[in-house]
Amino acid sequence: MLKCVSAITLATHDMARAVAFYAALGFELKYGGPQASFTSFHAGSGYLNLTAAPAQRVWSWWGRVIFYVDDVDAQHARAVAAGLSPASGPHDAPWGERFFHIVDPDAHELSFARPL
Repeated sequence: MLKCVSAITLATHDMARAVAFYAALGFELKYGGPQASFTSFHAGSGYLNLTAAPAQRVWSWWGRVIFYVDDVDAQHARAVAAGLSPASGPHDAPWGERFFHIVDPDAHELSFARPL
């Protein structure tokens, strides 16, 4: 039986830029960093990993990662204060979550949410 997702790994064309983006959102660096080819951040009890990809490696929309947070509005404010551009402000969804979306510098879509 599956228990949980341990980690998700996203590709980046610019590790320094990606590390700065995720650090600005409050992810805590566990391993690697701006000059590494592989970086890992704490994401609750799991991990968000970044792996360097060559510029010729391209991807199209692949899906969305959803991170639960204690306070969606505070997470949104943190992103805006860091100069990031969420797709919209936080709002309540009919499926019972408050959330907002943001796209990272490599076009990976993220959602920050909490159950209502």
